[in-house]
Amino acid sequence: MPCDRMELSQRLAVEELITTEASYVHNIQLCVSDIRAHLQDKQLPGLDLEGLFSNTDDILHVSRRFLKGLEATAGLGEEQLLCISTLFQEFKEEMETVYKTYCASYDHALQLVESYRRDPRLQEEILDTLNATVPHTGASDLSFFLVMPVQRVTKYPLLLGKILENTPSSSSAHSALEAAARAMAQVNANINEYKRRREVATKYNKAEHLTLRDRLARLNTHSIAKKTTRLSRLLLHEAGIVAKTEDKEYDDLEEKFQCVASSVTTLKENVASYLGHLEAFLLPTPHQCDLQMDEGPALQQRRLSQLLQGTVFPEFKQRVDRLVWQPLCSLSDMLEGPQQLVKKRLDKLLDYEEIQERKSEMGSVSYDEEAAMNTYLAINDLLVAELPHFNQVALQLLGQILRSFSALQLDLAAQALHYAEKELEQLPHGHMPLPSFWKVVEDTLQQSGAQLRAFCQAFETVTPSPGTQPLTPAEERKVLSLVSKHGPDKLYQVTSNISGSRDLDLTLLRGQIVALLQSSDTKGNTSRWLVDAGGPRGFVPAAKLRPYSPPQVQQPGMDLLTLDTGTEIRRHSFQFPEAPRPQVATFTPTFQVRVGGIPGAISSHPTSSLL
Repeated sequence: MPCDRMELSQRLAVEELITTEASYVHNIQLCVSDIRAHLQDKQLPGLDLEGLFSNTDDILHVSRRFLKGLEATAGLGEEQLLCISTLFQEFKEEMETVYKTYCASYDHALQLVESYRRDPRLQEEILDTLNATVPHTGASDLSFFLVMPVQRVTKYPLLLGKILENTPSSSSAHSALEAAARAMAQVNANINEYKRRREVATKYNKAEHLTLRDRLARLNTHSIAKKTTRLSRLLLHEAGIVAKTEDKEYDDLEEKFQCVASSVTTLKENVASYLGHLEAFLLPTPHQCDLQMDEGPALQQRRLSQLLQGTVFPEFKQRVDRLVWQPLCSLSDMLEGPQQLVKKRLDKLLDYEEIQERKSEMGSVSYDEEAAMNTYLAINDLLVAELPHFNQVALQLLGQILRSFSALQLDLAAQALHYAEKELEQLPHGHMPLPSFWKVVEDTLQQSGAQLRAFCQAFETVTPSPGTQPLTPAEERKVLSLVSKHGPDKLYQVTSNISGSRDLDLTLLRGQIVALLQSSDTKGNTSRWLVDAGGPRGFVPAAKLRPYSPPQVQQPGMDLLTLDTGTEIRRHSFQFPEAPRPQVATFTPTFQVRVGGIPGAISSHPTSSLL
């Protein structure tokens, strides 16, 4: 009878749904627990297991629960169809989530399989794994298992449709089955749309590093016209002539994404600088120098420095590199694709607005223009759908990186403190109460500071006995000029370099000769003197001047120099640049000129007569 045949076909269709689901779950279980695990144990270089199997674990988890629900409907009689319909409605969102991810990466998995076929070593290992784990299937390639999730999700609407065909329209389960079939058909449509968006995104989200020649080679009339149109549209937006297309949902998501990207970039720069400074800090090795000491706190400090520099800090640097720097670089690389996609969305938005305006005027657009509009919509929908989850994951990773860095800093401080306390116990004051110890430290620092200040003051006020140094002819003439103008009692010598910092201050070098003009400045301050430096005049600190009274030293046996005319010659400590006159004796007398502040600079120069 027709009713009996329809009921039998309906029952067979339900059994087919349950039995094929059980077989599918079994094969996915083999794929995950046997095939993938066997390949993972081999640790084959160049084999991308994550790219091959994608989110198969998630699919297996959902499918197991779905199969358990289908098997629970057995024996419910007329209620079984209603329960199956309800089960599909409950699982449709989970199925869409896991299957769209797998289907979007399925083409990449096939590309990997094809590349492994061209590698004899990898292909041999894969065949060995299939023969060892699933010989009963007769599979000669991984694609035999990888295609199963794609086939299964597309088969659900067909299986429900077959059950629906054999269910009378008068049945209470008919409308529920119709709703379940429409829901699974919509799931497949959403998966296909998501896959299309991902393909568009894959085309644009790769950052291209082109040379100037490559960029010029891409220029043509079409690209120049397109870029000109975009630039014109952008200028109209900025000028307020044409309204921008506003999408508050997307704008909020992009703002958050740009904030995350900026934070990651800044942190990456800071961590790179931190590692660079840490490496520079580890280069010096003062603890390796021989102290020539057998005992004492210096040796303990040396042991502590050697331990920190040789073990603690290098291990800390390695941990920072592994737990902070490398994850941070991976996160930064993850941001490149979405950043490129955000830039492309703006370009496609300008194209979309231009085409939309033309369409409103002309009523229709070309096929290429329609494709350009669909491209923008695909990119925009993908970003709106994916950016929330991406921002959330990126923030979680960024937080984990920061927490890892903080934990490493705490570990370093605790480790260094532990070793320092061990060495501290052996120091003379190591067992003192903390207040008493800090009192000793304070007293020692105050005493050392007082000694340092006293030494600095003594160094600034006490000048070593000046040595002798020959004067150049120019200096001799300057000294003679100063003597003739101001007299020998007014001569002073600069004891250290002077750098003028105020108006009318002079900048002088140590050893220069000046003449005192006034022992105070214009305000009566006696610590600043007005001097003549043989040309420029100005103020100098009085503390850096000392009277210039060089001793007159003569060679043994030389009391006087007498000319043929009998005129007596006076001797001076300075030199005159003129050549000796013929009336002077044939031997050359020698005089020494002492220059304050330059000890040991003694040399002989011939002097001239001063009439």
